[in-house]
Amino acid sequence: MLQINDCFNRVKKDCLNFISSQETKKDRFKNKEKMIKSFLIPVSFWISKKVNKKKTLMIGLAGGQGSGKTTISTILTLILQNYFKLNVFKISIDDFYKTRKDRKLLSKNKHSLLMTRGVPGTHDINLILKFFKKIKSKKFKNMKVPKFNKAMDDRCKKSLWYKINSKPDVVIFEGWCVGAKAQTANQLKKPINSLERIYDQDGKWRSHVNNQLKTKYNTLFRQLDGLLYLKAKNFNLLKNWRLKQERKLWVQTKYKKNLKIMSKRNVINFMQTYQRVTQQMFKDAVKNSSIILNLNNNHQIQTIKFKRYR
Repeated sequence: MLQINDCFNRVKKDCLNFISSQETKKDRFKNKEKMIKSFLIPVSFWISKKVNKKKTLMIGLAGGQGSGKTTISTILTLILQNYFKLNVFKISIDDFYKTRKDRKLLSKNKHSLLMTRGVPGTHDINLILKFFKKIKSKKFKNMKVPKFNKAMDDRCKKSLWYKINSKPDVVIFEGWCVGAKAQTANQLKKPINSLERIYDQDGKWRSHVNNQLKTKYNTLFRQLDGLLYLKAKNFNLLKNWRLKQERKLWVQTKYKKNLKIMSKRNVINFMQTYQRVTQQMFKDAVKNSSIILNLNNNHQIQTIKFKRYR
């Protein structure tokens, strides 16, 4: 407990400053200090104990749309850097989305729904695998990593990519489908929402997405050294949180032009493309994760469970 208190006193200011920067007048964080002290500091101690200075530790962080992955990963990074003095690089699987041009081609060749970013198959997995390989190399010197602009719905130009100038001790790789497992052919048969019933009547889209999980994404996720999972109670909660996230994006970018901010209807349609994999993760991720952070209806961490990974 003394270590937890010492850590909290040292990181409190930076963590609370970051949380404040994420708040809007309508959306305020509650029980901030409890979240940091009771949940995120213990997770940071767990990560620090797994660190091997000779090898980069690859930690996955998963959770549905709007569950708080970016906020949680940033606070964990602050704690690991400021208290444990570790070199941490965090990145989202979202930054590896295929370009609009590539997705347009994919939508023509495979299925029109693949124009919409998000589902397995819309990320450049080969680029992620190269990133994993290079970051873990003993000869690592530096590298640039893609950055995706969601408001523009396209990859940023290379001059804006992330720069990694020294080998990280820890990489936090976050994303809504990180660690997701494929379904059986039988599970794919029945559509689960109106989007699947109307636009994927023959099941080609969901079969393609599922096949990606079974092959390339499985190869990728098996390289993780641990997986943290933010578990919401149900999909409807995630929809509400995702709408809140889009409102925040609108407030932050309302004076900029040519941005692809989504309406409420667009967000709900967008979320339907995520629903199948997300709901399967409610079952699978609970079994396959190292740490489960259970979220309550108010978007707060309620309980934490530490498990063995694989």
